Amino acid sequence: MKDRIPDVSPSFETCADISLVSVILPTYNEASNIVPLINRIHTALESRPKEILVVDDNSPDRTWELAQQVTGKDVRVIRRTSDRGLVKSIRCGIENSLGKYVVWMDADQSMPPEFIPLLVNELKDNDIAVASRYVKGGKDQRPLVRLITSRMINLTANLMLNFNVLDLTSGFIAARKEVFNNLSLADSAYGEYCIEFLYKAGKQGKKIKEIPYSFIDRLEGTSKTAGSISTLIRYGAVYFKRVINLRFRR
Repeated sequence: MKDRIPDVSPSFETCADISLVSVILPTYNEASNIVPLINRIHTALESRPKEILVVDDNSPDRTWELAQQVTGKDVRVIRRTSDRGLVKSIRCGIENSLGKYVVWMDADQSMPPEFIPLLVNELKDNDIAVASRYVKGGKDQRPLVRLITSRMINLTANLMLNFNVLDLTSGFIAARKEVFNNLSLADSAYGEYCIEFLYKAGKQGKKIKEIPYSFIDRLEGTSKTAGSISTLIRYGAVYFKRVINLRFRR
């Protein structure tokens, strides 16, 4: 599996800003990924003050316990036993984060943590940085059906909302913590919260920058959203409903 880890090695630009970076990992049954991912994040951010917040939904495979056993790598673990869910975990991480900058990403190693420094560098001049599969230079290396589904959702969302962010469902985001003073993540069944978050941030005048990167399929474990064609159709319908609500909300 190691040969599937992308060769990404951006580093922080030399600057006076060495503010704390909080990396939020919402997890559920990621025992095979969590320790390697923590190690990669720690290495990627070794030149910066950081904290790695593992927000776990009481995983049956005891992801939380494995994360707790990692020492010397700035890890904090929040184990949630009720009111669980992806967005609630990310919100919990943001609320408990100590950093000036917050980053959240999937914990399945599909999103390269080596890319985090580049995202955080962009926050010097922007409020939000989006790791983008669909801006020029980006790649989505998942199976064709999942790629087509995602592209259709994003193209439709861009057309309906007239909003110039090409990867509205990225889920790999860096933001200034202050962005959340008057903006929160809406509840979602899947990742459609990201569309609403970015759209509302843009409406508030927040500066958003997309940075191209290569997204791969998860390295270990089982996807929570991939499945049959009928599952993908149901998944897509949830996203389209959110877009329609945003477009026609009064």
